[in-house]
Amino acid sequence: MTKIDDLPEESGPSGGWGSLKGISQIFGESWPSPDVMRTLKRQNKPGGYMCASCAFPKPANYHPFEFCENGAKATLWEMTSARSTPEFWDDHKVSDLRGWNDHDLEKTGRLTVPLRYDSETDRYVEVTWDQAFSEIGAILKTLPKQEVVFYSSGHAGLEASYLWALMARAYGNNNLPQSSNMCHETTSVGLKKVIGSSVGTVLWEDLEATDCYFFFGQNPGTNSPRFLHPLKEAKDRGAKIVTFNPVREQGLISFVDPQNLQDMVTGRETIISDQYHQLKAGSDIAALTGLCKAVIEAEDKAQAQGRTPVIDWDFLREHCHEYEAFIAFCRATDWDAICEECGLSETALRQAAEVYIKAKRVIGVYGMGLTQHAHGATNIGMLVNFLALRGNIGRLGAGCCPVRGHSNVQGQRTVGIAEKTALIPMDKLRALFDFDPPTEDGMHIVTAAQAMMEGKVSATLCLGGNLVRALPDTARVETAWPSQKLTVMISTKLNRSHLYPGQAAFILPCLSRSEVDEQETGNQYVSVEDSFSMIHGSLGKHPPASDLLKSELAITCGIAQAATAPNPKMKWAEWVKDYAVVRDLIEATYPDDFRDFNARMNEPGGFWRGNPAHERVWKTESGKLEFTTPDKLNALGFDHAPGRFVLITMRSNDQFNTTVYGYSDRFRGIEGTRDVLLMNKIDMADLGLAHGDAVLVSGDMCDGVDRRLEGLKVVTFDLPCGTVGGYYPECNVLVPVGLHDQLSKTPGSKGVPVRIEKAEA
Repeated sequence: MTKIDDLPEESGPSGGWGSLKGISQIFGESWPSPDVMRTLKRQNKPGGYMCASCAFPKPANYHPFEFCENGAKATLWEMTSARSTPEFWDDHKVSDLRGWNDHDLEKTGRLTVPLRYDSETDRYVEVTWDQAFSEIGAILKTLPKQEVVFYSSGHAGLEASYLWALMARAYGNNNLPQSSNMCHETTSVGLKKVIGSSVGTVLWEDLEATDCYFFFGQNPGTNSPRFLHPLKEAKDRGAKIVTFNPVREQGLISFVDPQNLQDMVTGRETIISDQYHQLKAGSDIAALTGLCKAVIEAEDKAQAQGRTPVIDWDFLREHCHEYEAFIAFCRATDWDAICEECGLSETALRQAAEVYIKAKRVIGVYGMGLTQHAHGATNIGMLVNFLALRGNIGRLGAGCCPVRGHSNVQGQRTVGIAEKTALIPMDKLRALFDFDPPTEDGMHIVTAAQAMMEGKVSATLCLGGNLVRALPDTARVETAWPSQKLTVMISTKLNRSHLYPGQAAFILPCLSRSEVDEQETGNQYVSVEDSFSMIHGSLGKHPPASDLLKSELAITCGIAQAATAPNPKMKWAEWVKDYAVVRDLIEATYPDDFRDFNARMNEPGGFWRGNPAHERVWKTESGKLEFTTPDKLNALGFDHAPGRFVLITMRSNDQFNTTVYGYSDRFRGIEGTRDVLLMNKIDMADLGLAHGDAVLVSGDMCDGVDRRLEGLKVVTFDLPCGTVGGYYPECNVLVPVGLHDQLSKTPGSKGVPVRIEKAEA
């Protein structure tokens, strides 16, 4: 057992033997079927199984093993030999399980039968599928339609997602929040505002051609480890990588390629970042202002000396709007103000800008370190400004690269899971299915959570996920959730959301993507969209964990048939027989994105659904790339104050979203526990804290809500002063539901105001 005094342990490079050890530990925890090796060999390859973990693209020219440590863990975890049968509930009450941790709940294994909550015994009991669908449908027909929420987690394939959205609209609302509401909705809204596209502009060939990356708030070692291979290849050809992140993440420091025998034998590391700048949490606007200011000053100097321009004026004049105001803002902003806000020196920012100026093709990469802030959309606008100054968008080897989370989170939006009616071709739905889709915008997940707390949500149906655990303001959500008249969870394993049942509650067990989905026309392909807007087919070949499991699509159709009005154009039972027919419907609804969908689905590397911004076509109000001029130098939703710290919530190397595989965050040296608060030693000394002290962390939003997290021990860690770190989802209890990006409502989980005090003995 690791002692708190020994943390953080020394961490080695990303990849390497540590990666193989991490996979083997999960193998020992889950004891998957021997067939798992066949699944891993097929993972992320044409005609194979598309990873159910992250959404990083799948290359056309794939490696012998095209999976990463986290992708392997996700597959092993799903293919466990453990089973959570109805007999489990003979010995366990729901309320007692609330004392279990997330890891142990999932270790009970794969769910095997549909379950309904019995309030008299406080247990779940087995029901038939027909009973479940009939009862769910009967309850839904009695509820106010605007009080029912249809949530999706980003896992289900395009086919099930399309029908899930159709079901919600056939039922009578657009309440279709999705997991992107909690992470990259800032991209969907903020990036669209400035470049006219809700997705990134780069493709795989851009990764192969770039000579420089700038990373902001993204951690490939934990969140997208397959990204490390193109980064290594870039370094091998002499590219430069500059990173801005409050945390020194090992995946952006060094990497040992586990598929390179020589590297594994010798331990040879590839140094990833040429410069690593630890800025204060939420201060990316200041850092980007400094970078742009340095570029503008270099341009002034070049003009004075008669040298080649630094700024791409031709690009700005032809393609950009309001750049003059932004340049004036940068000139007027004082270096002292910039450096005070971000905690970096003028020299450091100028050195980073010099790398940018010398590079010919730059890709800007970002993750939730930019999106999960009260002014996250401004963060994204500033990164686009930075790229645009030298024309680094919409050409080979350059562009904007948001790295999405869940495997089909982007694709679900593409096929209609969206609460905003302006994003949906309602005329096509009307023509295809002969009904009048609802025209009122639906609930965003933050809106839904707030409405639930006010007693204005009667039912939530979840296509995957662990929503109670994933939402901000955990304690308030746990109180409000059971007051609903109906909760339905489509799941593969037990999770904490199941422990807060509504007045009527169902757990509907589904197939995993790696499993055979046998229907009347044979084993069914499903499809997903990756972060580069590439569409891939996926075929499971592993035997199902139970003969009673249904696919996500079949469950969706079963609920829809029971809950919606009969419509001869909505052939729910027929669609289950052949998913290719559903893909034809997707193509008919979105013909520009899904031309020849069925024929192209298994192309190596996927087929691209297109992106006008990649071609320098800007679908904005002005018809040009819109420059953003910020009104403040940080993205926080509160002011700095004495004694107030900024908490960033983080994922460990041993988890994916709310799924906790184990207790080894080896990249940060945290072993055997998640109950820690990472803190700078100077801040600790100022508070009179010693390494290992128990602390009470309190929310400091000043909104009248008491938020507290006890049981954490403080660990000395390399962070900027004023910034502290803790694990997601445990720290969600401290995140106010009202603290969110002003444009997209994405929760501000990377910039949470807290106060810290030593816990009473």
